[in-house]
Amino acid sequence: MIVLGLTGSAAMGKSATAKMFGEEGVPVFDADAAVHRLYEGAAVAPVEAAFPGVTVNGRIDRERLAAKVLDNPEALKALEALVHPLVRAEQDKFRRDAAESGTPIAVLDIPLLFETGGDLRADAVVVVSAPAQVQRARLLERPGMTVEKIDAMLARQMPDAEKRRRADFVIDTSRGFDAARADVRRILEQIRRHGIPKKN
Repeated sequence: MIVLGLTGSAAMGKSATAKMFGEEGVPVFDADAAVHRLYEGAAVAPVEAAFPGVTVNGRIDRERLAAKVLDNPEALKALEALVHPLVRAEQDKFRRDAAESGTPIAVLDIPLLFETGGDLRADAVVVVSAPAQVQRARLLERPGMTVEKIDAMLARQMPDAEKRRRADFVIDTSRGFDAARADVRRILEQIRRHGIPKKN
């Protein structure tokens, strides 16, 4: 089984692209969805113990949690140390299930793929990208978003240019959904016919 890591900075169109892989019959592990499930289950007790007051009705309240970790790098590191191993366990189960089902290709949709070393656990990496002005315009359409918030968000992420440099495949979503879908199909066809391309 070939495992593709799928990543991209904020508002690049990664979630829409992940859905396209799913529509082509490829199983997709959604790291964000895994975190949502964990915040209603296995992560509740340890996160509440570390950050008292973030639980509402037996679930982690993401806004309360964000208020405690957003401008606090040490707190964010502590949260990641609790949550990342739980997400990794879910990812491992996904990989086992996909392998046992005989699927030839599976996708790991992980926003911080490079930042967390997830690229080392994938056979190849697909980066979803768009020009900076397109990304910023998309972000500014989000409710409550400001230029200052965008700058702070992007400062925490690996630069898009570096992600593109490290990628095996790049999908540019600024050309529209049809072009992105064609890229998804092209990547899958290339892997099925020729395997993973060798980097220089």
